[in-house]
Amino acid sequence: MRKQFYKRGNLIHTEKPFACVLQSRYREERCDKCFKQGKVLKCSNCLYTRYCGRFCQKEAWSEHQEECAKLKAISPRTVPEAALLMSRIIRKLHKGGDFEKGYYSPKYYRRFGDLMTHEENIKKDEKRMEHFQALLVVLRSLIDAAMMPSNVELLQIFGKMCINSFNILDDEMNSIGTGIYLATSVMDHNCRPNAVATFDGNTIQIRLLEDYLTKSGEMDISKIFISYIDLMDPTDVRLGRLSSQYYFDCNCQRCKDVEELNLMNAGACPNADCDEPITMESSSGSPDKCPSCDTAIKRAERDKFREISTLTMSQLADMKDVAYLDVCQLCLKKQENILHDYNVWYLKTLDHAFESAINMEKWSEAINYGHRLINGFSKYYGPFHPLYGLLLLKIGKIQLFVKQVELALKHINESEKIIRVTHGEQHDLYKKQLVPLLCQAADEFNAMGK
Repeated sequence: MRKQFYKRGNLIHTEKPFACVLQSRYREERCDKCFKQGKVLKCSNCLYTRYCGRFCQKEAWSEHQEECAKLKAISPRTVPEAALLMSRIIRKLHKGGDFEKGYYSPKYYRRFGDLMTHEENIKKDEKRMEHFQALLVVLRSLIDAAMMPSNVELLQIFGKMCINSFNILDDEMNSIGTGIYLATSVMDHNCRPNAVATFDGNTIQIRLLEDYLTKSGEMDISKIFISYIDLMDPTDVRLGRLSSQYYFDCNCQRCKDVEELNLMNAGACPNADCDEPITMESSSGSPDKCPSCDTAIKRAERDKFREISTLTMSQLADMKDVAYLDVCQLCLKKQENILHDYNVWYLKTLDHAFESAINMEKWSEAINYGHRLINGFSKYYGPFHPLYGLLLLKIGKIQLFVKQVELALKHINESEKIIRVTHGEQHDLYKKQLVPLLCQAADEFNAMGK
């Protein structure tokens, strides 16, 4: 069989969800069926779900019909998303959904029954078992007793849902829902992935981040790796999340890279004129002086580093849902000459400050924070990643607004090269947002006579 060459940016897999649920906070602005944003109208009976038009409402009716009366009875309470997703899975299985096939190669497929449950791990996980018990209470109001699976089966469904769910993301990579994708679930994690998952509504799309040669001539996505977690988390945080959420220990090359781990947690050299990253944690392996400029690393400086790092992590945890610019600015001030520019806690603080400044329409501050993020995003996310492309696009958009046209054109052009790979030229982010901005920037630049 002849070899087949796939280029970076090629769409190698697309799949609609086996079951999905929209986050409740987006119910008034997104369709419950396709997840597209726009004007939506309530289901006239339950007044809970909303649809963008008659087509989506008709498409959803076979799934929504039975839950409609239940949602009406529960109203006006908001149903927990996990409970609603689980009830939809149960209903689908009751109607023969376990025979549905998700093909990950021309010959091979997965059914819902093939998904891993990690049942024994779930039973030992106190928080997840508490969550499961709470879901059972809600499920009784969503599912008729005659249709309710046994507790053993319910735990298996819950386990499959926990381990195999994908966060459904909008164009800015914010989570808007959760979905189960049968074929895509075969793809394993790697902290240096060769593919990326993006979404068109709730349809998942997998694109290559690097060229790929297959000897069989057919793409087998079980040989492709994506990332399950934030790649800008330090190694110990990534390993902890993968172990607690997915019950496996990552053994990829990046997780063995001690040099990167040290860089992610690096301190700044006490010599302000030196940009050498310093391993600040007190241990036998920590340097007594900067390996570049020979400046001594004092114990007081190590203590200060630990103090500021702890403070930063605490503030970032508090700002998980809402970031406050004044808090970010306070942290950044304290981090100055303490945390290195490649320290991920410094970068995460900058990222929060960048988004907060945008929300507050403080454009010059947003541009400043965005510029300071570029090298870190490129370093840890790699040259082709949606978040890196979006950062450049946002910076360019703001610069265009404040008439920094030449710089705007530069950053939007850089963004275009990335988003064309991660999303493709047919994606709304590329067609409806990036291309118009690129054309506007080019027109304004040409009008300047440069």
